Amino acid sequence: MLDVRSLVKCYSSVPAVDNVNFAIHPGQVLGYLGPNGSGKSTTVKIITGLMEPTRGQVLFQGCNIREDLASYKRVIGYVPEEANLYPFLSGLEYLELVGRLRDLPGPLLTKRAGSLLQLFSMHPHRHTAISAYSKGMRQRILLISALIHNPDLLIFDEPLSGLDVTSALIFRKLVDGLSREGKMIFYCSHVLEVVEKVCTHVTILQKGKQLACGTIDDLRSFQAMPSLEAVFSHLVQEVDTEESAQAIVDAVIST
Repeated sequence: MLDVRSLVKCYSSVPAVDNVNFAIHPGQVLGYLGPNGSGKSTTVKIITGLMEPTRGQVLFQGCNIREDLASYKRVIGYVPEEANLYPFLSGLEYLELVGRLRDLPGPLLTKRAGSLLQLFSMHPHRHTAISAYSKGMRQRILLISALIHNPDLLIFDEPLSGLDVTSALIFRKLVDGLSREGKMIFYCSHVLEVVEKVCTHVTILQKGKQLACGTIDDLRSFQAMPSLEAVFSHLVQEVDTEESAQAIVDAVIST
């Protein structure tokens, strides 16, 4: 499992993540929620091995990931928030690069790349330079690259960004199917409705501190709230959203 223990990350002595703890077991999907500036992106960078924590540790299968980052990165699939790809490569070339870095045998890489490009409706564009791709097409290439080596742990940071309605619906079903195959999934998102439908557990942050962690049903029952959105608003929101929205409408239509 992925086990995050007493995680702290400070910038100039100011904690961006302050004593965060959670675990993801095989078959679980953990939704990671919080407003902007709550520490979500910092956490993602730490659990992907891109950043070292100030204190605490991230364990995978009982071992600290910092002890052998190269081996750890081979068993994770990561979809970052920003689709930063090599624009001069074609979609297929990028997937071949990723597959080789993951030590996939040539025949298996060719088979999986072809199948996934077909299933993600990217096969006709496989030889087109990524610089010519739309945002949604780039996102689909990122998703394929995260899946192509059959990782044990998947880390999704705003994975629906740029996807059309059909692709987004397929992705939601995909998350459910992957969890049933025993994958561990970390799902960072602002889209509470999707998180409520695809995640088995949720952690809520605010200003780097962990406000809640547990199953969605447990959080709804504990807070006596009908939905995850209501729980999130109760725990995190510092403003009256309805009042703020009306104030914006009034400002727009004022003369």
